[in-house]
Amino acid sequence: MPTFRNPVLPGCYPDPSICRAGDDFYLVTSSFAYFPGIPLFHSRDLVSWRQLTHVLDRPGPLSLEGLDVSDGIWAPTIRHHDGTFYVVSTLARNRQGSVTFVVTADDPAGPWSDPVPLEAEGIDPSLFFDDDGRCWLTACRDAVEPGGGPGELWMRELDLDRLKLVGPTHVLWHGAVRGAWVEAPHLYKRDGVYHLIAAEGGTEGNHSVTAARSDAVTGPYVTDPRSPLLTHRHRGQDEPVQNVGHVDLVDTPDGETWAVALGVRPIEGTHTLGREVFLVPVSWDARGPVFAPETGGVRLSERLPSIATGGPDSKRLPSIATGGPDDDAEHSDDPERERRDDAAPVRERFDGPVPGLEWNSLRGPVHDRVRPSADGGGLDLALSPEPLSSTGVPTFLGRRQRHVRFHARARIGFSAAHPAQEAGIAVFQNQDHHATLALTVDGGGRPRVVLTVRQAGTSTRLASAPVAAGEAVLAVEGDEDRYTFRFQDPGTDRWTSLAGVERSFFSTERAGGFVGVYLGLYATGNGRAGDGQAHVHWFEYQPATS
Repeated sequence: MPTFRNPVLPGCYPDPSICRAGDDFYLVTSSFAYFPGIPLFHSRDLVSWRQLTHVLDRPGPLSLEGLDVSDGIWAPTIRHHDGTFYVVSTLARNRQGSVTFVVTADDPAGPWSDPVPLEAEGIDPSLFFDDDGRCWLTACRDAVEPGGGPGELWMRELDLDRLKLVGPTHVLWHGAVRGAWVEAPHLYKRDGVYHLIAAEGGTEGNHSVTAARSDAVTGPYVTDPRSPLLTHRHRGQDEPVQNVGHVDLVDTPDGETWAVALGVRPIEGTHTLGREVFLVPVSWDARGPVFAPETGGVRLSERLPSIATGGPDSKRLPSIATGGPDDDAEHSDDPERERRDDAAPVRERFDGPVPGLEWNSLRGPVHDRVRPSADGGGLDLALSPEPLSSTGVPTFLGRRQRHVRFHARARIGFSAAHPAQEAGIAVFQNQDHHATLALTVDGGGRPRVVLTVRQAGTSTRLASAPVAAGEAVLAVEGDEDRYTFRFQDPGTDRWTSLAGVERSFFSTERAGGFVGVYLGLYATGNGRAGDGQAHVHWFEYQPATS
């Protein structure tokens, strides 16, 4: 049987939501404090995904400055109705919902409208379009009255002409697991029955998919006694996919139902890639949806959707940095099999639009400080006083780590005027948990390469070495055990290894929060104002096979 490799979007792409318009599928995920926000992908087979744009691609009223990396844009939902695409999401501050908003577009590739705030509390908003044309927003919040549970799912009608919530609020459900927070609601209608799908147990090891049903859209909703319908919390620490939950369902043109779900692939109890997008088959019976009917769980090797097996005339798009199709089930069952089908260039010379869709900055745009070089070769990074440890907008441009085994390298030229000035590459988990390999100078003005790690508010220099001039190839290589940092003087074949940092240091379990690792470029004066500019000749990211 033809199969594909899960996850279909490896790397930090949490909280997936999906919709279909004709033969086309569209998917969005959380983006937290990274900018631009809400990456949007397109597919015709549910397996191969191509990024089209970011929904929040310009500065606006939703400021991310001052936020922890794991705050920001949480759990968007995408829907298509009557020729218009809708995305609803929440801006979170201090791990709580701050502003719920909706944006619209006629073309999913954009432009998207400016965010319209909605009078909605809580997080994880979703939209449901009923057969009568009415639109309902569902979300989760703290329970208004004690006794039902710590959280509740609620609903209110959305006036599509005014993009305003109207009418009364309906409390729908307090969840299936007593004492657990209920979140991530999505509503579906099948054979006249409304199915409310949610997540409970938190987004870590006890994550699960639960459900309720009703004959009326506003309830009352009765818990599906089969809940949880999908979870890996009972499977033990050796399970290659864990923390499964936060699903959204979509029907294909030929009548199949599939779910996108988040999950992680830990190694010895910790993961660095973040929460990834997995594709799960769904069937229906008289009781409702049945997730992964053949196995009851999320598999690394799964059968292809029927729309992806239509022969040479099928509408599958070429894969871009996805799991991709794979007919070799033996290899597909290896959780650490490295994907070599990434279509993105191995070496980025920044001779196209900057940044490309795979790149993000922190909390806001940096186009005033990160620009293509005037001579058309490479990228210039102007120093900013903001360090990576701040919650401002540092001079930083990063992309997701998408493979456990990888090589990342950059040739950087930088002549620091002071030891506080530095420019280089970063392995970035959050502002308080990262490592940098940088060019700087010592107290005597002599150029050096320094390796620094930051943890719990403290920066520690792990290693330092002189470099012949203010230019070097800086490199970090990752595997199941550690991240190894090296540098090379241009014009030589000799690499100098500085030190290694254990892989688990960069894990979510150690650093906290909800994100995976980014690999990027940065330049900072570490709080000191002053002129200065680094030149990046090229940046290279490549999966490693050994």
